[in-house]
Amino acid sequence: MGTTVEDVVIVGGGIAGLATAVALKRAGIEALVLERSEGLRATGAALTLFPNAWFALDALGVSQKLASYAHSRKLYITDLDTGEVQEVPFTKPNGDAVGPRSVHRKALLEALADELPVHSIRFSSKISAIDTQQHEGSSIAIVHMENGTVIKAKVLIGCDGVHSVVSRWLGLRDPVLSGRSAVRGLAVYPQGHGLEHNVRQYVGTGKRAGIVPLTDKEIYWFISYTSPAKETSLEDFPEDIQKEVLENYGKDIPTIFSDVVKQSDLSTLTRAPLKYRYPLNVVFGTLSKQNITVAGDAMHPMTPDLAQGGCSSLEDAVILGRHIGRYFVQNGQVLVAKEISEVLGKYVEERRWRVALLITGSYISGWVQQAGSGWGGKFLRDVIFYKFLYLKMVRYVNYDCGKLEF
Repeated sequence: MGTTVEDVVIVGGGIAGLATAVALKRAGIEALVLERSEGLRATGAALTLFPNAWFALDALGVSQKLASYAHSRKLYITDLDTGEVQEVPFTKPNGDAVGPRSVHRKALLEALADELPVHSIRFSSKISAIDTQQHEGSSIAIVHMENGTVIKAKVLIGCDGVHSVVSRWLGLRDPVLSGRSAVRGLAVYPQGHGLEHNVRQYVGTGKRAGIVPLTDKEIYWFISYTSPAKETSLEDFPEDIQKEVLENYGKDIPTIFSDVVKQSDLSTLTRAPLKYRYPLNVVFGTLSKQNITVAGDAMHPMTPDLAQGGCSSLEDAVILGRHIGRYFVQNGQVLVAKEISEVLGKYVEERRWRVALLITGSYISGWVQQAGSGWGGKFLRDVIFYKFLYLKMVRYVNYDCGKLEF
């Protein structure tokens, strides 16, 4: 199969990987993206993007491609035990919308991929091992592919998700189970669903569900629930997933939710345990070594309770692209392998504490919202969390990662 040499290799063609490749392209660096799937991965149907993600997409130059998706203006939270409804506005005092916008995951991936040369994404690329070797005083990353190909890289960036090969090579601990699982899907209404673009959420003991209009004809829905440590996989049987949501997990949720689930495009249904990396492992762990680092879920897998998985991945891409890009431009558009370690170290230090706090906030958010209907749990959720902590968390995620200026 032979050996090839690349300046930058990105392992993983998801949100973090493609966005990082786009950021590097803005600086004049063409990265090779290795994606194990046969095409763009669209698992998850949709995702919610808070303002921090849109700042990143602006920097990457792709936000206009997703401008048709509307802002969510309000969040309605229904207590399943009492029927009480709380309203949380997503607007400024002057009425301007500042809430999240939910988008099709595939649309986001395609918007990013369209910015890249076709040959820069290599699908069906499965890694068997990672190694390094010294060459003239510099560390070179060696990527061994299952088909026998060997790729040498001056920079290797792992964007290969929760089960990252690259993070494991760095010595990071595997993500752990949160004790909850989630089902997600996309409901389709050919004649239109007639709902306003508001988020509706339902919380109760051990469960949380929600519906989020994507377009006038599509609604993204989810439900998370307390789950056993080892849960039987139903990913290959979407009809069984839908039936279990309707007859078990979602049976005491208002009928608007079950009506949405019944309208699901079964091909979009997924169920998976929710995992996260211990924040202290991010704070004190090795996030870069020599010329190898990680981004996205490979660095900071988190539960989806603040909708920051994809958002923080886009932040990573812009910040990592800016650090490498500035060095590349200031060094006469040349990447010197022995100097990359310092560049990656600066990126890691800029990201380490922020993403550790996002992991922590996401976990706490999920735990509090599914705490139950007892007096203490209800007070913690409805008074302390929704009226105080949640708004502070939202302000924290409304973070501007800056421009791609080289």
